[in-house]
Amino acid sequence: MSSPPMADGAFARWLAGRAGQALLRLRAETGFADAGALKAAGDKVSHDLIRTELAKWRPGDAVLSEEDEGSRLAWTTEVNEASLSRLTAERVWIIDPLDGTREFSEEGRADWAVHVALWARDASTSHGLVAGAVGLPAQQQVLATDAPPAYPAEGAGGAHRRLRLAASRSRPPVFLTDLAEEVGAELVPMGSAGAKIAAVVTGEVDAYIHAGGQYEWDSAAPVAVATATGLHASRIDGSALKYNEADPRLPDLLVCRADLASRLLAALHRHCG
Repeated sequence: MSSPPMADGAFARWLAGRAGQALLRLRAETGFADAGALKAAGDKVSHDLIRTELAKWRPGDAVLSEEDEGSRLAWTTEVNEASLSRLTAERVWIIDPLDGTREFSEEGRADWAVHVALWARDASTSHGLVAGAVGLPAQQQVLATDAPPAYPAEGAGGAHRRLRLAASRSRPPVFLTDLAEEVGAELVPMGSAGAKIAAVVTGEVDAYIHAGGQYEWDSAAPVAVATATGLHASRIDGSALKYNEADPRLPDLLVCRADLASRLLAALHRHCG
């Protein structure tokens, strides 16, 4: 195998693509008869591949992966040494090896993803992310910061088109239906967070609002790509998203076209306080 690209954005694209191909092979070889086994195998295959490649090609960088032991714990003096190493590191890869295991385990579904993001202490961005890639293996594409997509157009109908908001298939925020009605939007159910934010990046939907609990790895890579594209990304109160924090929980976010941000944040303030 030839060496991967050296630039971080291109490397993230390469890594997300490799993991995605491994997941597609696993899906084809294992089948869908045992959803639980397929989910577990998918998490492990992708995590092990990404961890191995990072250890080989970026040995000096720290890693935060959803599949790491104790990854969901807020750092304290009792938490393992790996947590301390990432909090003092100059560069940290934030990884979700398989975002949307439920969709991955359902035959025919393509709304699952692989997330690879890089946080750097000297970043000029408010969120600290300097590179990222969202692999959408079943859609045969990788969106990445090395060549971000063009800013999404408003779509058919322009300013008169009804807004489209990506929403969780299984657990949309309770206020979202009322908010959608207020702003004249329709809800579009989708699977993983990465697939939803990717849909905003490509212009399939106009926004994604989440307020039900997530972790840094759920949004880091797609937020890196979205902001590189020129989209708005923030907490639902309008404050900046922060990554590589002592507590990896990052429970809410808004990703949308920049021209919609003030309108949606005002609606969120009315519905969420």
